[in-house]
Amino acid sequence: MANLDTTCVQGGYRPGNGEPRQIPIIQSTTFKYNTGTDMGKLFDLEASGYFYSRLQNPTCDTVAAKICALEGGTAAMLTSSGQAASFFSIFNIAQAGDHVVSSSSIYGGTFNLFNVTMRKMGIEFTFVSPDCTDEELEAAFRPNTKAVFGETVANPALTVLDIERFAKAAHAHGCPLIIDNTFATPVNCRPFEWGADIVTHSTTKYMDGHGSAVGGCIVDSGKFDWTKYADKFPGLCTPDESYHGITYTERFGIEGAYITKATAQLMRDLGATQSPQSAYYLNLGLESLHLRMKQHCKNAQAVAEFLAGHEKISWVKYCGLKGDKDYDLAQKYMPNGSCGVVSFGVKGGKAAAEKFMEALTIAAIETHVADARSCCLHPASTTHRQLSDEELVACGVTPDLVRLSCGIEGTEDLVADVAQALEKI
Repeated sequence: MANLDTTCVQGGYRPGNGEPRQIPIIQSTTFKYNTGTDMGKLFDLEASGYFYSRLQNPTCDTVAAKICALEGGTAAMLTSSGQAASFFSIFNIAQAGDHVVSSSSIYGGTFNLFNVTMRKMGIEFTFVSPDCTDEELEAAFRPNTKAVFGETVANPALTVLDIERFAKAAHAHGCPLIIDNTFATPVNCRPFEWGADIVTHSTTKYMDGHGSAVGGCIVDSGKFDWTKYADKFPGLCTPDESYHGITYTERFGIEGAYITKATAQLMRDLGATQSPQSAYYLNLGLESLHLRMKQHCKNAQAVAEFLAGHEKISWVKYCGLKGDKDYDLAQKYMPNGSCGVVSFGVKGGKAAAEKFMEALTIAAIETHVADARSCCLHPASTTHRQLSDEELVACGVTPDLVRLSCGIEGTEDLVADVAQALEKI
């Protein structure tokens, strides 16, 4: 493909003569074969094809291929949600007794997944601030550390991760860097170009962009050499007795081993499958992603600049603002814009924040973000309410924080709506 714009529209699917112009929805659980031998080759991973949509489906694979091309990876898979993508990305290479280093400034649902649920599974996590010193980052590693995890732009703290620095630290300890690129999308940042090894997405957000379908995606860069650390990653480098003794790195190389294992083993057993219908909706969103992200960022920049000078606002966090602590990092990794989300504090705390949100006429109060329609939320009392006060601080969520996701409406209308809502406080 010539560039990302063209890939958004036409990537992943090239119809032949007389074939459907839009990707077909293969709404089938199963696929017919003439002989058991033919199907047996699929079960042995000796041939490519489809036999049961819990593992793979042609529609889902077509959309995964488009996202893979957008990120510049070698293999990708869709999942039922962004949470499933985060879980699979770690669980594919870590098990009970292992350890993971993660940025503390991540989505509250991901923090809870790591800090509570996966700890119950025997996987330990050490959380470090994205602003930690090199010494603090180094001290977080253990001999059994299997991965490092972070978000390009954190939800909702909006901190920007120094991908290159975290990648260097991860690689020095023989670990891959996993980056959740949901907020930036590959239109604004391609983490593989800065040293990341695995990228995840909640496709529910900007990629879908219309609140149509929940979904997730994992993309492998194909650059991390698992065989160099075979003792650290036995699941990829030794025979999988649950799948006919296949050694994934030997059969599929470093470019395909990670995603093949996640599909053949994790999806087989855990079944966090995205439906073909959801994948179809996702593809419709991807076709306009490059256009929408420009307007999202334009609107967020205008709203952030307005809020920064308002007497009823105590602080504004948006990396596009000059003077923001992450401005320089944002210019390095996302020079064309970051995302459409602005976080800020309303003077008067939670009560004032709620009054402000109720007065908005364009932005709706929703448990959603990164949508074509503007929406807002008070994370401390909703998406992050399961966290303790200390954990909220670590995630960058304060009691007065309002997360405003700027859609693709008219810029002047959004700013005017924010202005009138502030007058109601």
